[in-house]
Amino acid sequence: MPGADQIYHRLFSHPLMVEQLVRDFVPDAMAAGLDFQGMERVSAKSYGQSGARREGDVIWRIPTGYGTDIYLYLMLEFQSQSDSWMAVRTLVYQGLLWQQIIAEKRLKTGDKLPPVLLLVVYNGESRWSAETHIAPLIALPEGSPLCYWQPQARYHLLDMGASGSDALARPDSLAALLVRLEQRQEPETLVPLIDAVIDWFRSHPGYEELKRLFTELVQDAIDAAGVQLAVPGDLRETRAMLSTQIKRWREEWTAEGMAKGVAEGMAMGVAEGKAKGVAEGRAEGLSAGEHRAQVRTLLRLLERRFGPVPEDIRERIEAADRETLEVWLDRILDAPSRDAVFNA
Repeated sequence: MPGADQIYHRLFSHPLMVEQLVRDFVPDAMAAGLDFQGMERVSAKSYGQSGARREGDVIWRIPTGYGTDIYLYLMLEFQSQSDSWMAVRTLVYQGLLWQQIIAEKRLKTGDKLPPVLLLVVYNGESRWSAETHIAPLIALPEGSPLCYWQPQARYHLLDMGASGSDALARPDSLAALLVRLEQRQEPETLVPLIDAVIDWFRSHPGYEELKRLFTELVQDAIDAAGVQLAVPGDLRETRAMLSTQIKRWREEWTAEGMAKGVAEGMAMGVAEGKAKGVAEGRAEGLSAGEHRAQVRTLLRLLERRFGPVPEDIRERIEAADRETLEVWLDRILDAPSRDAVFNA
């Protein structure tokens, strides 16, 4: 998305976002006893292959319970696909950071280098497939005597599009909400997601800069969902406008399905009515048409939100009465899963 690198740089320049990112998506690092209260930004002075400084990277120094500091190096990657040589790049940047620390005379004779945690944050549409460890990139068979002299470097990957539901389930995590916004959403699923963002900032007053950034992220998510909406600067107004648009679509789909269903139902009713009376047949045709319209609308919404509808679900919908169909249609806008539509 346009300006994503600037937005992310500003997001992860905020200590709360960094803390929640590590807690929720790098849980193993918490065993080091990280002290987020004492964390400090570090000015990056490393350079990429082109000689230009990587302005998008963010580095934090975080004290630990073991009396040493760890350097968290956030590499923000916005290319469309994974970089097969990322492990080499991270090794270079780690070395440059250590050189910077040495040059700034932060270490005394006999001191050891501080540990570095390299975290690659990737939001491309295709899934990341590159190695996260440098050893598989070196042309040596496993167990070769030369392996001893090769660098041992790896990075932790956060592929936003591949994050599973367990990592995203916490409603109190702003980092989890960020990842959910980065995953492509249908318009109907955006409404409860925006509600969750609104609830977070309502429960955590005082984070105005983060709120402005999340307002921009919501706009990008709405654009990615294919909704043409003039989004205001207020999240609540945005939510109301999106909900109104979805309701309008639903009414249009229902009207379209009703027209087709009534026409088909009347044709069937008139044909059958030859045996029992045309008027009676038309009445039955109208009732059948309304039922078919509800079925069409429900199936269409299910496919848009959750993908192809299994045959057993189709049969269940076809067999349902009008009142049951109306209940399912009401649930589908907010239901988190297909099962929740039918089993709430």
